[in-house]
Amino acid sequence: MFLSVKVKQFVHGLILASITAVFLVAMPALTQTVQINPTNPQLGDTISIVIQQSEGASNPTVTMDGKTYPSFSIGKNRFRALLPTTPLVKSGPRQLQITTETGIQNINLYLQNRSFPTQSIWLPPDKESLPGTDLEFDRVGAFKQLITPEKFWQGPFLRPNRGPVSTVYGVRRYYNGEFAEDYYHRGVDYADYNGSSVIAPAAGRIALVGLESQGFEIHGNTVGIDHGQGVTSIFMHLSRVDVKEGDFVQAAQIIGAVGSTGASTGPHLHWGLYVHGQAVDPVPWRYKGIE
Repeated sequence: MFLSVKVKQFVHGLILASITAVFLVAMPALTQTVQINPTNPQLGDTISIVIQQSEGASNPTVTMDGKTYPSFSIGKNRFRALLPTTPLVKSGPRQLQITTETGIQNINLYLQNRSFPTQSIWLPPDKESLPGTDLEFDRVGAFKQLITPEKFWQGPFLRPNRGPVSTVYGVRRYYNGEFAEDYYHRGVDYADYNGSSVIAPAAGRIALVGLESQGFEIHGNTVGIDHGQGVTSIFMHLSRVDVKEGDFVQAAQIIGAVGSTGASTGPHLHWGLYVHGQAVDPVPWRYKGIE
């Protein structure tokens, strides 16, 4: 089902079933449609905003929660912006501002709450302060902020390892009885044997290779893939790395192997998927995909 409105007839408090919503907007010298998916997003989802404009219009931007996100061309006169959400933001109504060269369009949506599991971790006194180096934090931080105009992925992402999921996305933790307000598990962990293959879930450029021997004390041996348009994947705790920075990999290509390097208590793969620097739930990207 599709919903159409004119510029001066906005729909407030829009909450629809899990279908795609399209807003038809009439603007001076411009007819614009806006497609939002999912229409009933929850914490951790990546919200896709597809905007179709008349020929010759420049790339619009989309603002949510005071942050402005770029859009990229995905076809003739069609642009898409990806908006990340995480367990650390509040659920509730949101107003999106879509800015084009002719003005600003406001659209309402509702971000649903979501229940995340919790874990209690008890650390001995000598491990309460986790290790880490400026080198790894600086390099990983810069990697997560990459915004490459090209889109390299096609279709749903692949499972990067065949092992069972040991920790799901979004888990919250208590450390020594104290709730970690700013912590959530920023990815999915797969528990497999040391040396089992890790594959690229989607095509992209290898933009980060970091080794434990170089100072990656927390992440361990690490590979980062730039999938384009603000979407990046990071793979941590590897036993070996089979790629180098600058390589271009295809979906299903082996990039390394499961290990227990860095801050790890046993062999597993940590896969984190980031959109504009925020860790989002990889599961919708695997089962539904975002084109």
